[in-house]
Amino acid sequence: MGGGSWARRSAALYLAAWLMLGLMLAGLLSATGGAGLAASLLFALPLVLVYAAVCGFSAYYLCRAYPLARKPLPATLGVFFLTAVCAALLWCAAASGWAAWWQWLAPPGQVQGSGVTMSRPLTAVMFGVGVLLYGMTACGHYLALEFERARGLERRELELKLLAQDAELRMLRTQVDPHFLFNSLNSISALTTIDAGAARDMTLQLAGFFRHTLGLEAHRKVTLLAEVDLVERFVAIEGVRFGPRLGFERHVGVEAEACLLPPMILQPLVENAVKHGIGQLLEGGMVRVRAERAGSQLRLRVENDVDPDASGKAAGGGVGLANVRARLRAAYGIEASVHATRDGNLFRVDLVLPAETGE
Repeated sequence: MGGGSWARRSAALYLAAWLMLGLMLAGLLSATGGAGLAASLLFALPLVLVYAAVCGFSAYYLCRAYPLARKPLPATLGVFFLTAVCAALLWCAAASGWAAWWQWLAPPGQVQGSGVTMSRPLTAVMFGVGVLLYGMTACGHYLALEFERARGLERRELELKLLAQDAELRMLRTQVDPHFLFNSLNSISALTTIDAGAARDMTLQLAGFFRHTLGLEAHRKVTLLAEVDLVERFVAIEGVRFGPRLGFERHVGVEAEACLLPPMILQPLVENAVKHGIGQLLEGGMVRVRAERAGSQLRLRVENDVDPDASGKAAGGGVGLANVRARLRAAYGIEASVHATRDGNLFRVDLVLPAETGE
């Protein structure tokens, strides 16, 4: 809820409470003061509303000037007590003047009991009620200010959490490019002694890949379709070195294509699959990317062939998998999960994250 809406609701509740007090005062005057109900209402309601405005503004600025956490409590109570007494005295004086004005306006021969007379008992009651109401108004302002302060602290805490999350995502995202560039440069270096043309082709494709990824911000999300297209660009770069040894398949459900996810979240997994899986097989192998939407979840799988005798990092682990885990934890918390499994000559990484769309 916005601050303006909350302020309007607070003002409406404040006014409603004072109107109820005005009605109660009018009922009291009608029952005990001998005045008619209409005269009591005309006397009490304007008087109460004026006092409500005086108490509201006066107590608000005093509460701002004397915060409980910064000023001595005895001094604060003394200031508010003296102000409440002065306000109540002025209220009683205004009530006496208001009653006298109504008596002066009354036509000669008016029926007794149709006006309000400020007797001493009524003045004493109004004085006590005025002091009490001023104190209650001050307490209400202190509660409202404390609530506002708590909301501000909560908002700042949330902003700091978002900034920290964004910084962590940026840091993790910046790990992807150097790691990928290091592996790609090693591949180009190896190709230069074997096939200079292929090395040149791979360099050009690598430049195009980085030109595209430079526009991807760590805290923004891309569609799954765009992410899989980026993975295919990477596979095309690696295909220059591996040739027909590297196969690639994509199976993306139609409902999953528009789902959003952090940029380059699949690329490190595919890079691991190529480097630690396909790269260790003389005959090569296949990398498969599957994605489907299951209700409120987006399920992703990166699967690759591995050497049956390989294990651990050689089967597809390493920096990329740890980076993906950290990025998903920073972006989604416990709503996302990453599971890596080995099944014979296949290595799988399954990702589950919330299915978010542009809507």
